[in-house]
Amino acid sequence: MSEAARSWGLRLLALAIAVGVWANVSLEEREATTEKLIEASVSYNRPRGFLVLDPVQSVLVRVRGSRKAIRSLNPYMVDVQVEITRTEPGTISLPLGPDNLLMPDELELVSIEPNVIQVEIDREITQRVLVEPRYSGQPAVGFEHGEAEVFPNQVLVTGPSSMLEKLVNLRAQPIALDGRSETFEETLGIVAPNPLIQVVQPSKVTVRVPITPKPEPPAKSRSKKRASK
Repeated sequence: MSEAARSWGLRLLALAIAVGVWANVSLEEREATTEKLIEASVSYNRPRGFLVLDPVQSVLVRVRGSRKAIRSLNPYMVDVQVEITRTEPGTISLPLGPDNLLMPDELELVSIEPNVIQVEIDREITQRVLVEPRYSGQPAVGFEHGEAEVFPNQVLVTGPSSMLEKLVNLRAQPIALDGRSETFEETLGIVAPNPLIQVVQPSKVTVRVPITPKPEPPAKSRSKKRASK
């Protein structure tokens, strides 16, 4: 065998060994398993006409899979879904298991922490609520503001029964009075006291604020002040 042929033979042998080592390592990499802890969001399928008052936003999910699958995993690929079937207000316990989990098929569930969550549900109702104006700042020197008029003075809201039953009024965004010396109107949004309370309509109101000169003090009062001096 010539020297050149022997050299090519050695090169091919080295290449074959390198490919074999790579294939073996790659196979081990694919078959090796590892675990990862994910903070997974929790979503709720609730009965029509009910709201979850204190939803648990997330739980810790430990999953197992190949190193490749674990490396490519991100929290958005794991989701916990809860089905609520109860139709009475109150606190309920919800066990969590594999049936609640949405994740890639190549992964295996190890644990969910906590594996039971508690939430409170309440009936969702709709009602009209008065809108109350509020102010910030002061009019120009020598002027004062009167009672504001709100158009419309009621809005339709929806939310948990337990909250709306105690809700007397809603406030509009603050009306800026700084430096005002004449009557003006502004269109303002409604401020809901809780994210669970939603303003259905209208979402904004028009507020008319009368600005008038402050009345002069009575003449008698002025003369008494001069006499006292």
